[in-house]
Amino acid sequence: MASKIYIFAADAVLIAHLAFIAWVIFGAIFTRGRSRLAVVHIATIIYGIIVETTPLVCPLTLAENWCEARAGVSPYHGPFLLHYLDATVYPNVPLALLITVAVFVCAFNLGIYAWRFKRRHSLG
Repeated sequence: MASKIYIFAADAVLIAHLAFIAWVIFGAIFTRGRSRLAVVHIATIIYGIIVETTPLVCPLTLAENWCEARAGVSPYHGPFLLHYLDATVYPNVPLALLITVAVFVCAFNLGIYAWRFKRRHSLG
């Protein structure tokens, strides 16, 4: 019974992780005209870049691995993106390319904010 609870918890963390990634990728769409939400999105973008480009491990990955280990499932090792996306969507794509694309997506989002900021302040 306890292992089922941990599997459920691991699945819940996985869903939260996917939601976080979707927020990082598409958050700029939902922040237009919402400056406080935009600040939160920019912070998550910066955090995403840091996690992707440094040895820092995402706490969601650690939580998912912890739940899987408690459930008796062999937890995966390595970055979340490589484990799930590489295995299902991008087979045989080098990790460096995945990281480059992830950072580009984050930079693109930051560019949207820069454009909005410039436009707002140039219109007076």
